[in-house]
Amino acid sequence: MAAITGQQFLDRLRQNPPTLYIEGERVEDPTTHPATRNMAHSLAGLYDLQHDPQWREKLTYEENGQRYPMSLLVPRTKEDLARIGEAHRIRANYSLGFLGRAPDYMNANVMAAGAGAEYFGRCSASVPGSEKRDFAANMRRYFEYVREHDLCLTHALTNPQVNRAKLASELPDPYIALGVVEEREEGIIVRGARMMATLPIADELLIFPSTVLKENADKSRYAMGFAIPTNTPGLSFQCREPFDIGRDPEDHPLGSRFDEQDAFVIFDDVLVPWERVFLLYDVELANRAYAATSAVLHMAYQVVNLKVAKTEAFLGTAQSIVNAIGSGGFQHVQSKVAEIIITLEIMRALEVAAREGATLNEYGVMTPARGPLDAARNYYPGVYARLPELLQLLGASGIIMMPSKADREGPLGPQISRYLQAANASAEDRLRLFRLAWDMSMSSFGGRQALYEKFFFGDPVRMHSALYEVYDKEPAVERVRAFLQRSEKPEEVTV
Repeated sequence: MAAITGQQFLDRLRQNPPTLYIEGERVEDPTTHPATRNMAHSLAGLYDLQHDPQWREKLTYEENGQRYPMSLLVPRTKEDLARIGEAHRIRANYSLGFLGRAPDYMNANVMAAGAGAEYFGRCSASVPGSEKRDFAANMRRYFEYVREHDLCLTHALTNPQVNRAKLASELPDPYIALGVVEEREEGIIVRGARMMATLPIADELLIFPSTVLKENADKSRYAMGFAIPTNTPGLSFQCREPFDIGRDPEDHPLGSRFDEQDAFVIFDDVLVPWERVFLLYDVELANRAYAATSAVLHMAYQVVNLKVAKTEAFLGTAQSIVNAIGSGGFQHVQSKVAEIIITLEIMRALEVAAREGATLNEYGVMTPARGPLDAARNYYPGVYARLPELLQLLGASGIIMMPSKADREGPLGPQISRYLQAANASAEDRLRLFRLAWDMSMSSFGGRQALYEKFFFGDPVRMHSALYEVYDKEPAVERVRAFLQRSEKPEEVTV
């Protein structure tokens, strides 16, 4: 099958719908339900890009006579990484960067894990050569399965927020957090919940080890890695309140198209077949899985390219507002747009640095440099809140006084056209633009984006702490030490 079309995606979603609950009701068909159909068709459009003559060569690659998504290419050279990065940006541009969990994000994870499958074979519960319990072989086969079927994946990483001061095993119910209940001949039984599955209208759910598993024992029921279809018996997704509320795309240009939904996942004694298990019980192996396979770096590379596209959208929207209302001659306006430019160029530079500093990992995969990616993962969450604020400052009351499409077509349409025109845009064009700025910065969709960006890769304080721990600071310390120990007079120093 390889790279699928949008219709194939919709057909698959209709035939095998995930067990979704929204507003107290089961979603029988995600392709037609009011809260999910627009997102489903937007995803279909993303898959169709793979077959568009303009983008086919950039979004897919050929191997053994088949075409596969570029995001599943195992990069062996820096040129491969550049091709993958360009594909990430093209896909991100489709949603102006506001689709945070497009399929290429999880593809980066599965690609790196599949290429580094040997890592999972080190698990003590793995049985090399076994048809079912050879975890390295399972991971390798799963990568091929995802690639051959061009699957859409979601994942869930963290435990429910019950009591952060307690270990999962110390909670009133040891199966509030997802844990292994028992082993059976056909697989493992798991029970509990995980947060947070974004884009639950997916083919499969990937449960990978949490990077912050804090259990004291070497072996833990909470250390696991597996993948199962989203319609597996006993598996349910409880979604949040939808942000797509059925409005016309002209009124809600982002929320009506790209509400990817968020859900917490409930496992009611779910059977995971052995051939779908990749890791079990090993806490140390679980905590190092993302780093040791370089999956975290390939995922971060996708994210940096996504954020470049998103920041370009903020710049384009901001300057379009300035152009429309003729405010470009004011220095305070220029200063605000310049802030966006600086953020954009920093993110572009970090992407280039990550790509150009790439090296082969132990599995022969060309892996982006960690330093620039860690910088981007810590920088963007801190600066993002300023981007919506800048749109608000540039648009001011214009982002509030926005009659709807129905208003423009109603009795006061002629007056709206007269009084809400802009210096360089008709009222209709101005209102379309300001509606976009509102959906980016002030709507419920925009508010969710702001929170999402703050915690995309985890708690900001923990992220800073992790950066402090892993970053090699010694060369800089040594340089200062050498400077302080120098005894030469200025005229005796040679450079």
